[in-house]
Amino acid sequence: MDKAAVRKALIEQRLNLPDRGQRADLLQRVMRIWLFNRPDTVIGAYWPIKGEFDPLPALYRWQEDAALTASHQANEPAAEIYANNVATETVANRSPCKIGLPVIDKVHKTLTFHTWYPGCPMEEDAYGIPKPKDTGVVVPTLLFVPCVGFGPGGYRLGYGGGFYDRTLATLQPQPTTVGLGYSNGWQEDFTPEAHDVPLDAILSDTGVLWQK
Repeated sequence: MDKAAVRKALIEQRLNLPDRGQRADLLQRVMRIWLFNRPDTVIGAYWPIKGEFDPLPALYRWQEDAALTASHQANEPAAEIYANNVATETVANRSPCKIGLPVIDKVHKTLTFHTWYPGCPMEEDAYGIPKPKDTGVVVPTLLFVPCVGFGPGGYRLGYGGGFYDRTLATLQPQPTTVGLGYSNGWQEDFTPEAHDVPLDAILSDTGVLWQK
């Protein structure tokens, strides 16, 4: 497999999907169902680029639901969690669940994850990708990973930078890894290389494509 050629073709195809919005809505639903009853309280994700699926709306709903549950258990008036005048930062602080976005370590070429919530201060990294500014570091037990493509056995085609592979080699405990991408990225003849590590699950707009 010519990974560079496949990567380029899949990114171009993704950017030009005429039904990308509809696919995104379906994948949001798949994510929310898959997350139901998961024990994780810290989830790492990514800021979408190049037509990638955006996981952040589903994750904020997950965080919001956790805040609502926590308020109910504490016998607090939970309805205000959903009120328009409650800042997203307040919801994030009340919730026992945290969302992290990656920040690149230029020296080690790995990723650390910093707290994110809608409207939090952001700045661009060296690649022009938005990242949280001056928020705390979190260590995810579940990591949603963007996929350019994917294939049998849970193997992922990324952008070729190796950031996630190096990061996963250093994170302890090892997080559950879940690939996200539209179903057109499925490559039946995907051949992994010796250093490729399979994901624990792959979710797409058609459902769960792979799970250990």
